[in-house]
Amino acid sequence: MPEAPRCTTVYYDGACPVCSREIAHYRTRRGAETLAFVDVSQQAELGPDLDRDAALRRMHVRMADGTLRDGAAAFAAIWGALPGWRWLGRVAAWPGIAQGLELGYRGFLGARRLWRR
Repeated sequence: MPEAPRCTTVYYDGACPVCSREIAHYRTRRGAETLAFVDVSQQAELGPDLDRDAALRRMHVRMADGTLRDGAAAFAAIWGALPGWRWLGRVAAWPGIAQGLELGYRGFLGARRLWRR
């Protein structure tokens, strides 16, 4: 049986234990076969308009149309692609909610920098 086409690519830092655990969780969800997961700590070629350093600093998702989303918007894109999680993807895009999630994500990134030292 041919593999289902992948239309959304998730770029994550596989050297980050928290990031790897979260991605491992998403990989087990129904619908994850429609996502391509790229560990940027292992792969340098990421396509147009995304370099390895930027991809290691923040979560990125390339949508089917080629546009990039990063930070909390990237998580919302992942959630929106997974059945049973789509509602969360929609809620995460609401004004106020999106900004709050981005602030929380930036807080995580600050803590992550400390872990990596």
